[in-house]
Amino acid sequence: MTHHHATPRFRRRTGALLTAGLLLAAAGCGSAATTTGSDGAGASDTNGRGGTLVIGATGKLPNPDTVIGGAGFEGKRLVSFQLYEGLTRYDLSRTDAPPEITGALAESWKVAADARTWTFTLRKGVTFQDGTPFDADSVVFNLDRYLDKHNPQYTDALGAAAQEYAGDIATYRKVDADHVELVTTAPNGHFPEDLAHVLIASPTAVRKYGTADFGQHPVGTGPFAFSSQTAGQEIDLVAYKGYWRGAPKLDRLVIKSLPDVAARTAALRSGGVNWIEYPNPDDIDSLKADGVQLVTNSYDHLWYWILDTSKAPWNDPRVRQAANFAIDRKAIAGKLLHGTADPAYQTAPRATFAFDPAGDAYSYDPAKAKQLLAEAGKAGGFSTTVTVPTGGSGNLLPVPISEAIQHDLAAVGIKVQIRTTDWSTLISAEAKGQVALGSDAIAQSTTLFQSEALLPLFIGSKSPFWTGHYTNARVDTLLASASASTDQAERRADYRQALDLVTKDAPWLFVVNDRNPRALSPKVRGLVQPQSWFLDLTTVWIRK
Repeated sequence: MTHHHATPRFRRRTGALLTAGLLLAAAGCGSAATTTGSDGAGASDTNGRGGTLVIGATGKLPNPDTVIGGAGFEGKRLVSFQLYEGLTRYDLSRTDAPPEITGALAESWKVAADARTWTFTLRKGVTFQDGTPFDADSVVFNLDRYLDKHNPQYTDALGAAAQEYAGDIATYRKVDADHVELVTTAPNGHFPEDLAHVLIASPTAVRKYGTADFGQHPVGTGPFAFSSQTAGQEIDLVAYKGYWRGAPKLDRLVIKSLPDVAARTAALRSGGVNWIEYPNPDDIDSLKADGVQLVTNSYDHLWYWILDTSKAPWNDPRVRQAANFAIDRKAIAGKLLHGTADPAYQTAPRATFAFDPAGDAYSYDPAKAKQLLAEAGKAGGFSTTVTVPTGGSGNLLPVPISEAIQHDLAAVGIKVQIRTTDWSTLISAEAKGQVALGSDAIAQSTTLFQSEALLPLFIGSKSPFWTGHYTNARVDTLLASASASTDQAERRADYRQALDLVTKDAPWLFVVNDRNPRALSPKVRGLVQPQSWFLDLTTVWIRK
């Protein structure tokens, strides 16, 4: 039986902002402590095992029902990807390069000459955490649940969430017990990466509990199995001994929601947690003095302002370029963020394949900024407004960073009024094509290449949500060419060229690239910190 489903490519991504935290990145750190650079925490300590890892997260925890999530990439990193897998996964074993896609529930795949028909060879011998065997029927069951509105397990929430990564699937069918065929609506070179986010649940558990209650009893094939939860606040997982890549070294994994950075630090110091996401940069020296491990690495992250290019004077590229020359990024990264970020002088984050080593366009040059403003008829400066989130996934220290930018821009005559709101309000408005509080710009963080499917959301002319009204026909053409190509080298060359054009157009203020810092008790061993939002926690263990 062939299952049909058709959705225009752009429409499926309307939930990306919200699901991906959107835009959003999360953490980072430059100079380190006991552990430095791109090493992990005790990464060479590979012989031990056991213990309970307790992580303090920066936001609420996701709905653990597969793709629904709702807590950004942090929730996916710490919860969803621990419970579930897709047909593919990120290889998170390296620290020296962005992760590539490898097999997970599929061990291999091939694409036909039409660049639309993909055949996946499924991994044999995999079982869900409830003992249900994984096979082609499991894949079809889950796709029916996500894409077939007539399926008894389908809900609008699941369907909307699935559009982000599964919305390009036109048809799907079981070939035999070990093979499935998925056909996309159009050529899609990043389809294997998309499928890392299309998570596969146990059909037995979904049928037993129904979609309404499955989130209270989630079952996947991932390295950790569900034990208990306080919705949104804490989730307890246990090592899945039957995991196909080998049982995790930990006995238990506990994730706690600790949005307040001071509370996270206090919990680490008191022993209430033994790992925290994004410590306050101001606390790093004292944490290091206490023997805490600070692990860091570059990854796909940009903290920036989106400027409204439809409004004067931001509609003049000279004004936008002037603002970029006015920012002292080194001071923000080094002094304000204490080395937990790198200066960002171009669109592409440095830990991505689209980064151009020769593409750093905007050094700190206030004189150049004033010259450009004069050429644009704004020698006397102007006033503008920006909406800034008070926190949220990957946002570092958004208000202090914006205040530093405000100071730098004032020095060249650009007077900025900062308006603050919460992260959820900002991205909810953005997803509707609006700006919270009606400002001329918004501040936020984003990941551009952690998922290639998201890139048109940020710089595409037909994006369904607010992008500052930026449009460049050549950028659109390059994005479409890259997305359609199954040739990885061609795709990456197109992306680099597109982002070089965005850098020149300067629709954003490029500020910093986060370095993904996390603070760990000295008892936490075996972490390999990749150049990624995501983590492989199967290697981690707790020293007695």
